Amino acid sequence: MEQTINESGWRGSPDVWLGAAYESLLEGGVDAVKIQPLAKKLNLSRTSFYWFFKDREELLSALVSRWREKNTGNLIRQAGAYAETVAEAMLNVFDCWLNPKLFDSQFEFAVRSWALQSPEILAEVQGADQQRLDALSRMFLRFGFEAAHADVRARTIYLVQIGYISMQTKEDIAVRMKRIPEYVEIFTGRAPERRELDRFFARHGYSG
Repeated sequence: MEQTINESGWRGSPDVWLGAAYESLLEGGVDAVKIQPLAKKLNLSRTSFYWFFKDREELLSALVSRWREKNTGNLIRQAGAYAETVAEAMLNVFDCWLNPKLFDSQFEFAVRSWALQSPEILAEVQGADQQRLDALSRMFLRFGFEAAHADVRARTIYLVQIGYISMQTKEDIAVRMKRIPEYVEIFTGRAPERRELDRFFARHGYSG
């Protein structure tokens, strides 16, 4: 099979190599993201890699960009999404925690683990944390909260979720969904309306 692929001249693509790097990062940490093992995983020649990336550092930089655009970008967008009430705005943010297409918790854990051994990645993570906290604070400010309250509520929400990720908490979906209304009320001071919950549950294929 390898000979057939090589003879065809197929070298993969940037997304193919990046996808393999992502899988390796999740499976074995950043030390597992190396060119030769990736080439073997993809059944491609090592030299094919250099058609798309200058070196391993450029590949790692692309991984960080993917993480930043997906997790930070989507969280900021969800925090700023249209909502009639602060409870509905909070449910928009909760979409991130329940939809891996919006926020990839495994990716988040892997990057945070990487940050433990890299000052550069730690700086990236700290920058992302601040951007996310700012977005959550702005969400509360939109609904008339004082700045100090908005800041503390944003921190409470965010640190709880990062705790979920860092502890690799596994929670049955039905159990988590039943806790959602209480989380919303604790985080915002306002209980969600039934219609708001129904829309949220419907988005996630859950009948509450």
